[in-house]
This record gives sequence, structure tokens and C-alpha cells, in this order.
Amino acid sequence: MSRSATVLVLDGFGAGAMPDAALVRAADAAADTVGSVAAWTSRSRGRPLAVPHLAGLGLTAVRPDLGDVLAAPVPLVRASGALAGLGYPGADSFAGHQTLMGADMSHVVLCRLADRLDVVAAALRVAGHLVSTLADLPVLVVDGFALVHDNLEADPGLNWNVSARLDDLDFAAILAIAQVVRSVAPVARVIAVGGRSDRPLADAVRPGPDGTVGLDTPASGFYRNGGLRVQHLGAPVDHASQLHEVAARAGHRVVLIGKAADLLVTSAPADRRPGVDTAAVLADVASAAGTGLVVANVQQTDLAGHSQDPAAFASLLETVDRALPGIAARLGPDDLLVVTGDHGNDPSIGHPFHTRELVPVLAGTGGAPSTRRGPDLASLADVGASVARWLGLPEGPTSCARSGSGIGLRT
Repeated sequence: MSRSATVLVLDGFGAGAMPDAALVRAADAAADTVGSVAAWTSRSRGRPLAVPHLAGLGLTAVRPDLGDVLAAPVPLVRASGALAGLGYPGADSFAGHQTLMGADMSHVVLCRLADRLDVVAAALRVAGHLVSTLADLPVLVVDGFALVHDNLEADPGLNWNVSARLDDLDFAAILAIAQVVRSVAPVARVIAVGGRSDRPLADAVRPGPDGTVGLDTPASGFYRNGGLRVQHLGAPVDHASQLHEVAARAGHRVVLIGKAADLLVTSAPADRRPGVDTAAVLADVASAAGTGLVVANVQQTDLAGHSQDPAAFASLLETVDRALPGIAARLGPDDLLVVTGDHGNDPSIGHPFHTRELVPVLAGTGGAPSTRRGPDLASLADVGASVARWLGLPEGPTSCARSGSGIGLRT
């Protein structure tokens, strides 16, 4: 029987600040997403964070200091837990997923929209759009409704957004504007965002750090009003050498679920199942696990971090944990499950940005339930390289791995 691998990325699932985290914000030296969420749960709900299966998959092994605020481990499979460095600059979902799949993202550029405002406006006009500035701010108004602005939820200058109310423009029109912006943007991501708001978006525009100006997306109501549509347009990447592309070309079924379906590009056939709702994402993972390569992203944890909402973050981690037995039931000794993160997003750190943190790498395969501490990894690329080895893919084309180590299971 051929091997399978399922990679479940919990967006914003950090486990403690990287050594250089304070270079962007001094306070981020104390960032610890899982630690702060668990501590909040103990303090506010009077009980440990109810993630016994994540704990049994290795979370307690990598964070034994959280034993009093995490539920007791319940191993479901033969598991190994480790921590990984990010392997790319900053803290970003696009760069994180590309690195995880084996791309070198060291070229990511930080650039405020203000530094390219004229270039972006000219490109949009050439494409036939009406363009003006918003009240003399470095924010563009396109076709009367869409705002082109700095993303205020990531490191300053890392991403730009194109945002509009879906009552004003349909998502296809928002995406078309974003594609023009992407064609001249030097940043990691241009993100097309459509949502529901009961007020003009201009009312939620505010200054950000380091001279950025943009839409305060949580304040706009997009995250709480339902119907959110998002598509990520990333910086150029050599997709042909990434894990999901190589796996597809080798004949493996490839399923991309949740935000991973938007972030990961492949010219080979892939089953794409985009979506934001956590229950739907986890149901898709449970149905697809155990065959080929599955890469999924639970996005709502990241949204909880941006909203600085530890209650929502805790509830979402517990929702993921409840789904793990159904996923684990599909795993035999030839089937690998990896639960990891792409960066941190500590909801208690005092700001709505991603935090530059180590991420857990919790790996398991069918067999007698057990948990061990595995070797730590220098980069998320080491995770992708390990998955490639597990699937028997050719050495080299999927990896910019740094440590030479693999996940702590025999591959």
C-alpha cells in the first residue's frame, strides 16, 4: 500500500518567541500563543485547555511547562513532538506555507503602499479602473468602493490588501483589482478581501505602525458578520519544485483544504477545497486523510489572534482537538499526520499582528499509541522535506531544509 501524508496547519499556532522576535516589536520577545491561550483558559474558565489529543500528539512533550494548564495527554497514535523555526523573514501565512512546501522565501520585501502609490495607481488606470486617494491618505479608492491599503495585521509593509464590501462589489471584481495590484507589488502578498459591514469602510481606516495606513479589518465587521471571502495572491515562487507539485507529478492524489487551497499553486491536478469555517475544514480533512497528500489550513485561529480574542482561540483549538480522533482513525502505519503552525498570533500580546514564534511540529502515524520528544527543526522547510521522504519523493527538489533533521518518526 502506498504511503500518505496529511499536514494540518493551525494558522497562528505559535509556541514561544524566536530569538529575533523583538527586532520588530520589543514586546514580542514574550510572545507565546499556546501558552497565553492555555493560561487564559485556566484563569477565565477555571480549567485546563481541553486539548488532550494535541497534548498526546506531542504538545506536552515540547511544552512540559504547560502541564498544569493543558489537559492530560491522550495519545491516539505513535507520535513525536518537536519545535521548528520559521525559516523565513517575519511572520506571514503566505511565506510560511511556501516555506513548508520547500520554497526559499528569504527574498520577501517589506514595502509600504505609500512608497509605490503612484505606480499602483497608474497600473490600475491602465487596466481601466477609476482611481482616487482617500482623504489625502496613502490609500487608493478603486471604482468608488474598493480600498487598496497596507495590511495592518502583519508586520508593517509585508502585505497589501484590496478590500471591499460585498454589497458594493462582487468578489470577482475585488479579485480583478487585486490581480492588477499584484502585478506591480514587491510585497509577499496582495490579499483580496470581501466581507459584510454595516458602515462605509473608510470609517475603519486608521494609521498603523511605521507609517502604514490601512483598513482595521476586525473593526470593519468583516470577521464577525459572516460571508467573508479571501484570496491570497503571493509573490512569485518556483511552484514546480514544491512538495505538493512534486507529489502530484509523482502520481499522488493531492488535496488542498481551507486557506491552503488559496495559498498553494500547482500546475498538476489537485483537489481544491477552499473555505474558512473550521468545522467544514476539519470535516474535509477527516474525509481525505489517509490517501495521497493532504495539506489543510485552519484559518479561524489566526482570525482570533488578529481580533485579540483568547476565548475564541481557545475554543477553536478545542474544536480541532475534538476532530483529531476521527482523523487518527484513518491512519495506518503507512499514513502520516503532521499538525503544525505557520507563525504565531498571540491574542494576549497587546497588538493585532502576527508574532514571530517557534511552531509545534506534532507528527503521528498509526500504531500503538505513544508520545516522544523528537529533534527540533531549524525551518518549516525541514517539515516539508520530511514529508517528501515519507512519501518516497526524490531527494532535493522539494527542500530548502536547514537542519538536516527530520520529524521524529522513522521515514
